[in-house]
Amino acid sequence: MGYKVAVVGATGNVGREMLDILAERAFPADEVVALASRRSLGQEVSFGDRTLKVKDLETFDFSDVDICLMSAGGEVSKQWSPRIGAQGAVVIDNSSAFRYDPDVPLIVPEVNADAVKGFTKKNIIANPNCSTAQLVVALKPLHDAAAIKRVVVATYQSVSGAGKEAMDELFDQTRAVFTAGEVKEKKFPKRIAFNLIPHIDVFMEDGFTKEEWKMTVETKKILDPKIKLTATCVRVPVFISHSEAVNIEFEKPITADEAREILRSAPGCIVIDKREAGGYITPHEAAGEDATYISRIREDATVENGLAMWIVSDNLRKGAALNAVQIAECLVNRKLISAKKQAA
Repeated sequence: MGYKVAVVGATGNVGREMLDILAERAFPADEVVALASRRSLGQEVSFGDRTLKVKDLETFDFSDVDICLMSAGGEVSKQWSPRIGAQGAVVIDNSSAFRYDPDVPLIVPEVNADAVKGFTKKNIIANPNCSTAQLVVALKPLHDAAAIKRVVVATYQSVSGAGKEAMDELFDQTRAVFTAGEVKEKKFPKRIAFNLIPHIDVFMEDGFTKEEWKMTVETKKILDPKIKLTATCVRVPVFISHSEAVNIEFEKPITADEAREILRSAPGCIVIDKREAGGYITPHEAAGEDATYISRIREDATVENGLAMWIVSDNLRKGAALNAVQIAECLVNRKLISAKKQAA
């Protein structure tokens, strides 16, 4: 008998993607339930070739749910994840609410799948920030080979990372530019169409933004606390897929050719790196794909044992929904959970 899976935030960008990926990957679920706030009650969402009616989170009984994929924002997660976990469901949370809790594992399955067993403390597993997820997938095999000391990363993050309203704003502003209409700023502090904004999340006292802080702290928790990382996170007028320009300093010597071969055989990575026009990946090409793509691998002569590279991934998939489903698969494949109905 299969599992009962609930998707909270099923009407949002990531929630819909979670439902698509559960169906695509034929996750062993006997029942999938779509949940959202009361205002979405009765709305319909797609699940494979079926349509699910959205149910109300507030009144739903989680007592027979095995896995809950949570993608309804930090405030909802803080309120509901502990309650759902207390009823015996394992919550895989896409928000930042529990990422920094020492009793909650922060998981990217290609990187630190063994840490997933720590979920039993709170019945909650955290998904990392979308920009961190793709970064650590590429860093992990290189860290194993040559020990990373320091990472400098500049991100080029798509508007879908800020939700459907942000995608609508880019579309509306782009149309306004072409039709000589009024360019209205709602979601973003400055115009995003034909522009970029070096500001994601709130500013902190040291001048870094919360998004930049997240990348630093999460990389340390997932990969290695000894790694030093500094980030500049930038929102760009792209609908889907985050890109990152990354400079890495290693303890041991590693050449670009060695890195290329290591990454070619690494889980979740695809190397597209021809030194010619078009011999690299762009966000448009990565959209809708599961892999983390690595291009422009070259040696950085400004530091000892340095490499530079370009990393691109679909932020709605590997950066959020796919990673959550992979965590659920990890729980099932490692026999860390059993279906409640079967157990009964």
